[in-house]
Amino acid sequence: MPIIVNLDVMMAKRKMSLNELSEKVDLTLSNLSILKTGKARAIRFSTLEAICKALDCQPGDILEFDTGKKKTANR
Repeated sequence: MPIIVNLDVMMAKRKMSLNELSEKVDLTLSNLSILKTGKARAIRFSTLEAICKALDCQPGDILEFDTGKKKTANR
């Protein structure tokens, strides 16, 4: 999948549990877990906005586009 979800990274940086984030963004644990594991096929802008507010971050901190180009140490 070309979109990488870094929600777990941001949650760790903010020391926030899945339960706490779930309560703050009013999203079920199962739906949040699907997003966190990268299994979600879509996300509403309102959900993304709520997550960004709760984690005090930007959408680009959570979502990343994988170009498929691996970086090597020799470049």
